[in-house]
Amino acid sequence: MPMTDSPLAFGIIGAGIMGERMLAAAAGQPESPVRIAAIWDPSPVALSRIAVAFPDVPQVADAAAVVAASTCVYVASPPASHLGHASAALAAGRSVFCEKPLAIDIGDARAFVAGAGASGAVNFPFASSPGVAMLERWLENGVVGTPRQLTIEVGFAAWPRPWQADAAAWLDGRAEGGFTREVVSHFLFLSQRLLGPLTELQGTVAFPEDGRSERAIDVTLRAGAIPVRLSGRVGGTEQDDHNTWTLAGDAGTVRLRDWAIPERLGADGLFAAAPDAIPNAQARPIALRRQLEGVVRMTRGEPHRLASLAEALEVQETVEAILVL
Repeated sequence: MPMTDSPLAFGIIGAGIMGERMLAAAAGQPESPVRIAAIWDPSPVALSRIAVAFPDVPQVADAAAVVAASTCVYVASPPASHLGHASAALAAGRSVFCEKPLAIDIGDARAFVAGAGASGAVNFPFASSPGVAMLERWLENGVVGTPRQLTIEVGFAAWPRPWQADAAAWLDGRAEGGFTREVVSHFLFLSQRLLGPLTELQGTVAFPEDGRSERAIDVTLRAGAIPVRLSGRVGGTEQDDHNTWTLAGDAGTVRLRDWAIPERLGADGLFAAAPDAIPNAQARPIALRRQLEGVVRMTRGEPHRLASLAEALEVQETVEAILVL
């Protein structure tokens, strides 16, 4: 794999929400760790939108042309196509940065990870989140003490969320979609990364509408030795997207709220945000920029904090197990 790119030649397959967000994190940024070598999407509408917003980004004829132009390929297409694009990139000697899940068939995902080696990672931005970094410092400094209970709650006014309407065909389908795959997976990754392997899953999942994705989950499991209560609802809030990840211990309680805001429980029984906390709209581009820095290190064979393929597979195993409870 060539290592002479400075910055790294980064190609994007998929010009939807995540493809465009990653593009914005890289294109035109001062001292960007990557340069956008190529982008492709089968939708002319999507590519037209990209051409207006990012006129200097090279658009190519197909996914193979993205692979040919790049040292690392970012796979941001719908889940059913992830494995094909990722496998083609690895076969061509490129590194791969992929959206989750790795595949829609868990057996295919296992086989892919078994043969992929270390030239791949999955985009779980909590790996680079400023808010998560604060949680980690609190844990290291003994703010929680010995962890006793983790509670994860997610809620949505509707599913898909308003900004995902263009992708509703797969985001609200049983095969690829649903909030457990799309959102809960991130919090399972966070739990696994900070507390340990996910085991002892029990609970229920509700599919009240034929052909559509789940509308509620209520499960218990463990992250390492820590009991976890996980719940999710569509229609349980007026907010488009509300979530909390709350870890209680014998010395204190901390949480991450609405993707980005680290908070500590005070003696008054109220949560207070860390002094430097910022909302997700500001935190997301910071995390994605750090993810790109991790992509460069991963491609060079250097240590990084990105979610490994093996970690992503473990999360996917838990997600798919929830969906058949």
